Amino acid sequence: MKKRALLSVSDKSGVLEFAKELEGLGYEILSTGGTMNHLKENGVAVTAVGDVTGFPEILGGRVKTLHPYIHGGLLAKHDDPDHQAELEEHGILPIDIVCVNLYPFKSTISKPDVTVEDAIENIDIGGPTMLRASAKNHAYLTVLVDSADYPAVLEELKNDGATTPETRRRLAAKVFRHTAAYDALISGYLTDLAGEEFPESVTTTYELKQPLRYGENPHQKAAFYSRPLGGEYSIARAEQLHGKELSYNNIQDANAAIGIVREFSEPAAVAVKHMNPCGVGTAGTLSDAFKAAYEADPVSIFGGIIALNREVDAATAEQLAGIFLEIIIAPGYTDEAFEILTKKKNIRLLKLDGAEGKRDEWATVSVEGGLLRQNPDTASLDDAEVKVATKREPTEEEWEALRLGWKVVKHVKSNAIVISDANRTLGVGAGQMNRVGAAKIALEQAGDRAKGAGLASDAFFPMDDTVEAAAKAGITAIIQPGGSKKDEDSIKKADEYGIAMVFTGIRHFKH
Repeated sequence: MKKRALLSVSDKSGVLEFAKELEGLGYEILSTGGTMNHLKENGVAVTAVGDVTGFPEILGGRVKTLHPYIHGGLLAKHDDPDHQAELEEHGILPIDIVCVNLYPFKSTISKPDVTVEDAIENIDIGGPTMLRASAKNHAYLTVLVDSADYPAVLEELKNDGATTPETRRRLAAKVFRHTAAYDALISGYLTDLAGEEFPESVTTTYELKQPLRYGENPHQKAAFYSRPLGGEYSIARAEQLHGKELSYNNIQDANAAIGIVREFSEPAAVAVKHMNPCGVGTAGTLSDAFKAAYEADPVSIFGGIIALNREVDAATAEQLAGIFLEIIIAPGYTDEAFEILTKKKNIRLLKLDGAEGKRDEWATVSVEGGLLRQNPDTASLDDAEVKVATKREPTEEEWEALRLGWKVVKHVKSNAIVISDANRTLGVGAGQMNRVGAAKIALEQAGDRAKGAGLASDAFFPMDDTVEAAAKAGITAIIQPGGSKKDEDSIKKADEYGIAMVFTGIRHFKH
């Protein structure tokens, strides 16, 4: 009996060559719609699926392959006498190879002007049904969803006359991953349309971006996956222009740096180590902004990750090249800057623009056996009901210091304290088990620079010891959420030292 292959693809890459090779191996080619026309126009003999079913495509192509003459041929067990008898009774012929990929739902909904009607019409029904049926019956037939698999399948067919059970199982697993990812995009799209924030189940899909040499530590395996249609200003969207491949820790640190630098509209530079900022600077030029970030902590910046929100010019590149850095992330690089920086063989240069682009609606964190989901912390001072709690109000320069500190402290691991002046951080206390401990670290790092500076705290003061420590170091202004039962103690202590203290009503815990 002549073997049959059913080919019906949206992405026609390589399908013509694949069909010709199958035809040369003696396969009858079945097809539909655009794929059939494409093959016929290029000299491949094709049998229309409608000729097999005896029924034309209907409903504008919504129904064409949903028929027992197709699905019987896909699902019959080749070694089951009862199945074979039924096929013979009904005049159904088996199908040996299925090559299908699906309507372009992802690319359709990624269009800025897509309508709901257009999205719905690009939900494939017949394709996933054929794929799932074929993958279920992979013991007997070969199913392909990716043109990258055509050569390996053809090689086995030419050498052995059939694919191996191992190949068929591998391809079947790939099919179910493909249809699951496809359905995940559809369910996510419709769930968002329905306005359901926390549905009874959440199915997401990610695509392999790159395998990694190792994970957080050398004994751990790792890979980097990106979410289709995810946030536009993200490490997953960055283009690497130069340097070694990114590591697991590079990606984590770069993600943190990107989150901080997008807080600023003025020229800004952010240095990150171990997912915490070690220096943040702003200025009228990028060169001066980086200088401020460097001077914030010239020790910790060594081996750090730098994120910038302006194109890197030659002056900034010269500064960057003067120290050892792992990664630089910027919207672009002038030719001269790129030439300067690429003299360093291993430094990773990433291009990432679009800080005002679409953000992810939900942030997720995996825990053992589960997942936490929340909307991202995008709250700023513009969202806060700012209240001066002390007798003295901040001066304009102090306000500038507090604004910068507040932008940065929400990106520091809790408990978090940031000391800053109007254009740079001076000290960062991160991830401490008590707030006064975080303050002491930040104040010690700031040293004499703390005099006249501002202090930002990610959460309220449970007692007045942090204010006491700040006052003794010379801090003159504080910004914090407020809301403690002992707020009055902190207010009195601030008044005692003439410190201006501002309450925001917004907490910025980061675990």
